Amino acid sequence: MPSPTTFRIGGDLTVGRLGFGAMHLPTERPEDREAAIAVARRAVELGITLIDTAHMYGTGANEELLAEALHPYPDDLLITTKVGVVRLAGTGDWALNGRPESLRAEVDHALRRLRVDRIELLQLHRIDPETPLADQLGALRDLREAGKVGRIGLSEVSAAELAEAREIVDIASVQNRYNLTDREHEPVLAACEAAGIAFLPWRTVAWGKAGDRAEVAAAAAELGVTATQVCLAWLLDHSPAMLPIPGTSSVAHLEENTAAAAIALTPELRARLDAIGEGA
Repeated sequence: MPSPTTFRIGGDLTVGRLGFGAMHLPTERPEDREAAIAVARRAVELGITLIDTAHMYGTGANEELLAEALHPYPDDLLITTKVGVVRLAGTGDWALNGRPESLRAEVDHALRRLRVDRIELLQLHRIDPETPLADQLGALRDLREAGKVGRIGLSEVSAAELAEAREIVDIASVQNRYNLTDREHEPVLAACEAAGIAFLPWRTVAWGKAGDRAEVAAAAAELGVTATQVCLAWLLDHSPAMLPIPGTSSVAHLEENTAAAAIALTPELRARLDAIGEGA
């Protein structure tokens, strides 16, 4: 049976299951901006309805780029962003900061940069071990109740942390590192699938090295597609809760990634790819 092509985040927000991660869009050099905007716009033209960004990506510059490229946004487009990682004033280093006052300020800045009144899915980029989780999620819950946030997600959490978080507030999504050859967070994926929580894997193709595996190269040859497309097709096939967000700064790679949604895996090929993770 083919996998569903859409997912309802939080039970009510429908998006296509293959999204786009904006992290790799360049924002530092003015001469790169036109090409980056073209990639973002092409993503929407290709039917992508989920774009992932974060305050950490260019200290907000990535959010501003997406707004320049896509605002006013199509009605069916979800741009999700992340807060909880900030630059230290003295050194410029990145650091976790889940204190409520910092999260509130970050959300206000994100609203301004994205040119919206409400962030439909806001994710906590990392849990700050120096701040009680109840305080961090309580601040996000307050922002939701104030109408600035629609749904709350987490990033890079364990199954135990997800369970603890769900005792505090409804969790709509989890964004963890996960791919064909790196399945450390399989228990988190299983918990998400059981609870109807969206699972947004990042590093979806293992930095492009998954194609070095003979099994992946063989599957790509059999299907007449690329190794990257095999990896993305496997993710979509592996769980209906899976919403991959591959990123790129190239229109050609974007089109290659998007085409992976149409690839069907046979049961025999799926079993061979599944076996890769058992020995990874």
